[in-house]
Amino acid sequence: MQPFRFAIISDPHVTLPHTVYDVPNRFHLVEVSIAALEEILATLATADLDFLLLPGDLTQHGERENHQWLAQRLRSLPFPAYVVPGNHDIITPAGDDRTVGLGEFPTLYADFGYGGATQPYYCREVGPGVRLLGLNSIAFDGAGAQLPYGWVDEAQLGWLRDTLAEPWDGLTLAMIHHNLLDHLPGQHRHPLGQRYSIRNRQALRDQLQAVPLLLTGHLHVQDVAQQGSLWEVTTGSLVSYPHPYRVVTVTPMADQVQVQIESHRVQAVPDWPDLQGASLDWMRNRAIPFMTRLLSLPPFNLPAPEASRYAPMLKDFWATIAAGDGRFDEAHWPESIQRHFRAFGAVDAQGCYRPIDNTTTLMLPQVASASVVG
Repeated sequence: MQPFRFAIISDPHVTLPHTVYDVPNRFHLVEVSIAALEEILATLATADLDFLLLPGDLTQHGERENHQWLAQRLRSLPFPAYVVPGNHDIITPAGDDRTVGLGEFPTLYADFGYGGATQPYYCREVGPGVRLLGLNSIAFDGAGAQLPYGWVDEAQLGWLRDTLAEPWDGLTLAMIHHNLLDHLPGQHRHPLGQRYSIRNRQALRDQLQAVPLLLTGHLHVQDVAQQGSLWEVTTGSLVSYPHPYRVVTVTPMADQVQVQIESHRVQAVPDWPDLQGASLDWMRNRAIPFMTRLLSLPPFNLPAPEASRYAPMLKDFWATIAAGDGRFDEAHWPESIQRHFRAFGAVDAQGCYRPIDNTTTLMLPQVASASVVG
């Protein structure tokens, strides 16, 4: 394996201007989706990349013309790009006259990982001694309604088992939209967190024993999490504060693989000269209903009047989470609230501050286990 470099742009929610539609109190600033993407792609064009990863939610709401625009734009890049679907990309299994269906997605993105595949997952060699598993976590019930959580079906698990059983002398990366590991305390059990998680997470985890690095999106936060030998890097959304993207440099060493992660933010786009400030205000102005509901649920379980009283104090909570490397130690909060919120910060199992969500170096041995520096 040779050193290589790639970028991650997650949840771009590409929205052509005439396809923008308003949802009350939406968190997504889809108005900046194309301008922010163009800003990043212009920067990455001179970054000496080997490839680009986009872990889902490529479009606002599965619109075919937004998918087509993105596919055409990716074809013009000076490096390969690889995608997987997100919950916003395939709304119904069959699609309709304006949206893409599950069967059409691999054809539309044939140049971006799928090749001639008809299923919405693939395995591609992306460099000498490096392969990428592009996985699908979007599924539907018997009536054709999208499941409100991630799910990896039996056919894909079987394919994954067979693929990883084949001899391979190199590094395997994986990319999927929903989170396999928790990036918030108790995420896969919490009513608000379950929709961002893979429901049959253990079945997928069992198949990924030989995969040390998983790239995800969906949660719209910057976070790096570890479980045993697996590191999961989830990247925030291009259309949500702080409008981040990542550049990752992978260097083989004697008996380890060094993974250096850098994070960057889009600072301004046309009509939004202070995108960071305006986007932070946008999120603050929409935060109180969300925080009121959060405080009324476990582990807080506050009565409605108390939840309403404390929610305005927490208007920056989600923005701090989204930015990564957060700290929550507000002396004016009640101790019962403060104790729980500290766990949402960038702390390790011992409760010590550990800012690895944006810039860090992971050390991945050639076999399963890993450590972090910085």
